[in-house]
Amino acid sequence: MKTVLIVILLLLCAVLVGRQVTMERGLRRAAHRMREQMADETTARLALPCPSAGAEELLACLNQLLELRQEERALYRRKEQALRQQIANVSHDLRTPLTSILGYLQLLEGEGLSPEKKAEYLAVIEGRARTLQVFIATFYDLSRIEGGELPLEREKVDLGRALSDQLAAAYEQIEEAGLAMEVDIAPGLPPVWADSGAVTRIFSNLLTNALRHGEDALAVRLYREGNVIVSAFSNRAADLTAEDAAHVFERFYTADKMRTGQSTGLGLAIVKALAERMGHRVRARWENGVFTIEVQWSA
Repeated sequence: MKTVLIVILLLLCAVLVGRQVTMERGLRRAAHRMREQMADETTARLALPCPSAGAEELLACLNQLLELRQEERALYRRKEQALRQQIANVSHDLRTPLTSILGYLQLLEGEGLSPEKKAEYLAVIEGRARTLQVFIATFYDLSRIEGGELPLEREKVDLGRALSDQLAAAYEQIEEAGLAMEVDIAPGLPPVWADSGAVTRIFSNLLTNALRHGEDALAVRLYREGNVIVSAFSNRAADLTAEDAAHVFERFYTADKMRTGQSTGLGLAIVKALAERMGHRVRARWENGVFTIEVQWSA
């Protein structure tokens, strides 16, 4: 009987030792795989050949940490790529007017220039310098808005009046652009809580964008849709696509730049940033050659 018990105990010890050895080897393999994954960023999950409740719980935590690390690395790469693209776009938008300024300065050094030519070149240089100044100021403003550094004071704002004022101020520009205007501002709309200066800038930027890139006609509507007041700017834009509409609020979106050699600038990015800072929403869509930007103001 004692012999049987001893044999059984020895077998149990052998099983436990074997299980312990297997577990230790499994943990070592898991640790080795974890080091490999951290080095080459693979996504395979860690596992043990001979699992136990405690070890499985530990591996679950380690797998979570690995997934978080991989997500952080992917996010970092996306941000780094976006930053590089932004730097490239900023460099392009700065280099273009600077190159022009330097070119005309060299022309001014030429001998035998008439006073008229000098005046013409100086006017071009001044125009390029002002473009550069506006770009830098706009980029700075966008950074302040997105960083929450631009103070906004909410009050009740009459959108109909604010939009009418902007349309009246842009009347000459609209005439020069040759756009047929269609304006529909619904009467009796309730005011919205917003910063009046931000509202003015949003409408101004939307008008500027339409005048710069629109074709043939511009339709401006202000109407109520449920609990939301909608301001919509629509113009023909045959060169755009539905994919472009999904990206126009991004900084330095280059679809238009590739087609026309001009940057879409930061105006629409500022529209989105200001609207969202005030608790409102913006969206853009392209349907059958017509590009529309809507601001949905919470009434």
